[in-house]
Amino acid sequence: MNLIAYQYFEGIDLMAIEGVNEGLIMTLISEIGLEGIRKFPTAKQFTAWLRLAPNNKISGGKILSHHIPKGSSRLKIALRNTANAIGNLKEGWLVDFFKRINYKKGRAAAITALARKIAVIIWNMLVKGQNYHPPTQYLFLDEKRKLGIIKRIKKQITKFELTNEDLKIITD
Repeated sequence: MNLIAYQYFEGIDLMAIEGVNEGLIMTLISEIGLEGIRKFPTAKQFTAWLRLAPNNKISGGKILSHHIPKGSSRLKIALRNTANAIGNLKEGWLVDFFKRINYKKGRAAAITALARKIAVIIWNMLVKGQNYHPPTQYLFLDEKRKLGIIKRIKKQITKFELTNEDLKIITD
């Protein structure tokens, strides 16, 4: 199945996305195919067609409503099932994303958000011909602060021309 999908999608391996299985790929092929996904100019339009993008109603610069529109398709159900399966995994970049949303907004919102993210990744892979490269290191706020402090200390050491003898910490 993986070889057939690889050939059908012109050398793009959708199975590289963690949690994506044959069921989602078969649903994608049967529902819209390769040429069908290329009819959407942007990933946002693709996710809106799937009814995975929020329907923001704004008046006077204030968001009045931001709910996901009702409606379903086989592809949306397959994406949500994949997102739910990813939520049960132990580790991975998409799992971390799922856990962050799950903690803030609950499992249902996390499934919808992850399904949308997977749809955007698939659109980028198939329309733009990109391979899937998950971010290997995501710096959280504490790690960013730590790197900033280290950088500042190194800058001050060079500014004041301190040596190892000057920096030796005296322990009693």
